[in-house]
Amino acid sequence: MSGSQASPELIAEAADILRRGGLVAFPTETVYGLGCDAENVDAVRRLFAVKGRPPEHPVIVHLADASALDDWGRDVPPAATKLAAAVWPGPLTLVVHRASRVPDVVTGGRETVGLRVPAQPVGLALLEAFGGGIAAPSANRFGRVSPTTAADVRADLGDDVDLVLDGGPCTVGVESTIVDCTTEPLRVLRLGGLPVEAIEQIVGAPVVVTRAAPSAAP
Repeated sequence: MSGSQASPELIAEAADILRRGGLVAFPTETVYGLGCDAENVDAVRRLFAVKGRPPEHPVIVHLADASALDDWGRDVPPAATKLAAAVWPGPLTLVVHRASRVPDVVTGGRETVGLRVPAQPVGLALLEAFGGGIAAPSANRFGRVSPTTAADVRADLGDDVDLVLDGGPCTVGVESTIVDCTTEPLRVLRLGGLPVEAIEQIVGAPVVVTRAAPSAAP
C-alpha cells in the first residue's frame, strides 16, 4: 500500500499500522526510513527480513522529542544530553547505553542503542501520533542506495511495506551523523548530516572520528 499525500488521516492510519505490528516507510530530513514499533520483537524481525539485513546490524530508534532520551537510554552522559538539546530534531544519532525496554533484536545484541529525533514534519507527526519509539533503518534492501523520495521506496520495497508516507524529497539527503556517547572522548562512528566541527563546538571538546561496527540509516 502507498499513500501519495501524508494527510493527518493517513498519518493516523500509519500509527495504527505500527501498533498492529506493521511496517511504515516515512520521511526524515536525511533519508526515508522503514519503521516499526521498536518494542515489538516480531515486527522488528519482519523489518530485518524485508530489508534482508543481517541480524547483527543494529537499527536506530527514532523518538518524538529529546525528553524521551532518558526513557530509551540508561545512564545518559551529560554530553549526550547537551547534544540532544542543541541538535534535536536534527541529523544526529546518539549512541548510549540502552534502557531495559529496548529489545536485543534492535541492537544486534549490543548493550547500546542509537537514538534520534528527525527534523521532518511528516516523520515527527508520525512519531507523535504513534507515541513510542520507531525502529527504522533506511527504507531499501540491504546494501542498496538509501532512498530520498517516496518513489524510491516504492520502487525498491514494493508491497513488502504496509504503507509509504510521502513527505516529498529529503532535504539533507545523506544519513545522520552517529556519535558514540559511551566513551571519552566521544567517537564519531559515521559522518553524515551534522559536521564534526559542530559537535565539537557544542560539547566544548575534540571528538575522535573512527570506523566502527555497522549502524543503520537514517
